[in-house]
Amino acid sequence: MNREPETLRVERADDGLLTVTLNRPQTRNALNTLMGRELRAIFSPLVFDAQDIRCVVITGAGDKAFCAGADLKERNGMTDADWRAQHAIFEEAVYAVMECSVPVIAAVNGAAYAGGCELALACDFIYAVPHARFAFTETSLGIIPGVGGTQNLPRAIGERRAKEIILAAKPFSADEAYAWGMVNRICQADELMAATMEIARSICGNAPVAVRQAKKAIRHGTNTDLRTGLAFEIEAYNRTVVTEDRLEGVRAFAEKRKPRFSGK
Repeated sequence: MNREPETLRVERADDGLLTVTLNRPQTRNALNTLMGRELRAIFSPLVFDAQDIRCVVITGAGDKAFCAGADLKERNGMTDADWRAQHAIFEEAVYAVMECSVPVIAAVNGAAYAGGCELALACDFIYAVPHARFAFTETSLGIIPGVGGTQNLPRAIGERRAKEIILAAKPFSADEAYAWGMVNRICQADELMAATMEIARSICGNAPVAVRQAKKAIRHGTNTDLRTGLAFEIEAYNRTVVTEDRLEGVRAFAEKRKPRFSGK
């Protein structure tokens, strides 16, 4: 981005870790049009060019909410055309998170409702605090989830349970999300960011091309039949064979030292 974002706090570390904090705590980090544009501006370039980023963490400011969904006060009184135009921005932002070439981890520090829950599910995996609550409230407002919720939730927890949650607009707890496989780990509030950063830095320490190719193989391979997935996997594997990092990894193993991966 050419300027400092107004709705996000963005921090870059020397090891390639990018932390993006949704920073509208006065609205429980609700998504407004500007936040959508700023998320899009960060993630769209990372779809095809990782630059020097190796992993991204998304979290929310404060201790009450990760993201409460779309800002309904901003939406109140919108024309149909304005609503669709805003929603297109949200689509582009969340789809860019889903297609980000590097791993994206959600550190869910509180409520993740509607579009906020969709944003968390757009990430590669989720760590959450015990008091986190999740919900798809859209059908109670006369709409449906529209930035991946009807697709990512059933893939995470199964079709029948996803139907119950979305059709009834039924909230669920962090414990339930963990039991169903949507959340990878539950951390105490004062340990959430430390635990998330620890796994993110483990990812940052591995060979960047290999990490990106593994993510790509998993994401695209699991959405097709096994034979096609295996073919996709070997193509992704072959991309790593010609890298300098592959040579460095084997050399470091033989020399009993930690590898120094360059991303080449």
